[in-house]
Amino acid sequence: MWFVTFIVIASLLSSPALAGVKDLSSHFDGNEKEKSVDARGLSPNGENTDMESIPLDFHRENTVTNDLPLEGLEDEDYIDFDKILAEGEDDYSEGDHIDEISTPAPDLDLFGEPSDPKIRRARLLRLFHGRTRLQRINVVNARFGCRLYRKLRNRLNQTDNILLAPVGISIAMGMMALGVGPTAQEQLYQTLGYGEFINASIHYDNSTVHKLFRKLTHRLFRRNFGYNLRSVNDLYVKRNVRIQEAFRSDAKTYYFAEPQSVDFADPAFLVKANQRIQKITKGLIKEPLKSVDPNMAVMLLNYLYFKGTWEQKFPKELTHYRQFRVNEKKQVRVPMMQNKGSYLAAADHELNCDILQLPYAGNISMIIAVPQKLSGMRSLEQEISPTLISKWLNNMTNRTREVVFPRFKLEQNYDLIEHLKEMGLTDPFTEKGDFSPMTSEKVIINWFKHQGTITVNEEGTEAAAMTSIGFMPLSTQTRFIVDRPFLFLIYEHRTGCVVFMGRVVDPSQS
Repeated sequence: MWFVTFIVIASLLSSPALAGVKDLSSHFDGNEKEKSVDARGLSPNGENTDMESIPLDFHRENTVTNDLPLEGLEDEDYIDFDKILAEGEDDYSEGDHIDEISTPAPDLDLFGEPSDPKIRRARLLRLFHGRTRLQRINVVNARFGCRLYRKLRNRLNQTDNILLAPVGISIAMGMMALGVGPTAQEQLYQTLGYGEFINASIHYDNSTVHKLFRKLTHRLFRRNFGYNLRSVNDLYVKRNVRIQEAFRSDAKTYYFAEPQSVDFADPAFLVKANQRIQKITKGLIKEPLKSVDPNMAVMLLNYLYFKGTWEQKFPKELTHYRQFRVNEKKQVRVPMMQNKGSYLAAADHELNCDILQLPYAGNISMIIAVPQKLSGMRSLEQEISPTLISKWLNNMTNRTREVVFPRFKLEQNYDLIEHLKEMGLTDPFTEKGDFSPMTSEKVIINWFKHQGTITVNEEGTEAAAMTSIGFMPLSTQTRFIVDRPFLFLIYEHRTGCVVFMGRVVDPSQS
């Protein structure tokens, strides 16, 4: 039996190549010169990655306006947006449509038990009203990300930090949907929520999802918004394994992934693949592929890379050490950044938490939710949803505030198979899995990895993604001190995309 692996690597990336099929040597070209030094110029063993040991000039040199030179990733490696439009048949305007959708019955109790499918659908339709197709698919992606977050949280300790890139996982699973049979596809669409999305309008079908992922690549992973946000998919295929032509064509059309023929048993593949990953992620992800099963049939990798600069940078001279309360019994001393300026904030009275928006240059922000009580994180995590995010954004007020926020770095690695099984996606991980649209070989997914890293400092962040809860009074805070566990989202406002989400319980631990 062959094995098929899907690896999702978040917080990353350069953009997808749009050229024709490349041989494997050109796919890995340019890595040989970078074996001994990582893309940020740090030592390969990672000894100098501690924040305090990095030179003061590092952040000034490593900003989005003066990006690090990286041999082999030149302008032509980015998506040529104008070229794509010139090619035609792109359906680019499709994602901007606001389709008519059904309106929930006026007597339906939207505050009722959310497990009721009628209420869940009504809430979704309320969120869809007035939004474009692309914004709607991102609502669904965010809802899936919040559900997956809760599954992951339930298996972790309360003191563990969490980092997820929902959009990266959705992209990989969208591509996966091209290669599975009807039963597995139904499970996958139900898990992701795409079934409800398709049923929201008579104009939608399965192809709409893939067209919108192509559109999302166009809209999000360009390089002139004031921040760097890029995604790429690599698709490696074992030699002598035949890939169906329709899958090959659709993977390239919608996800810019062109199959590369490789020998998984050759140690050189592992070396070159890791060098390529390190290069694309600018050194943020090191050796994600510790080993590869020589019986592997197909390997799919998604990389997501984000790098943003705060609109209002935190002055380094104001950074100071301060106690951060992990829980009732433990405190840690961590570097806390400090700034004073105009910030949007809100107070959620029902969930007893405060919300702060820290904008990056461009139209993307980090949204921080801080429970007022140390015991409040559980309730906040249980309720986090696109509905709640929309509620927070619609109720924020702008005023001058003093912000004190910890500097932190997270590195997380998860195997998502058991979590996805709990969410209803089972067949692809068993012998029942039907991958005939992708290959005639009998395959099974035995590995679905998600790895990410995020660094937040004075300059910004580098990462290698209807009102139904209660009344929100206007926030009158003039000081916003984040000295206890908090939830965070990196949110792109044009498309409503939740790029990253996670929690920081102990910023002293990566």
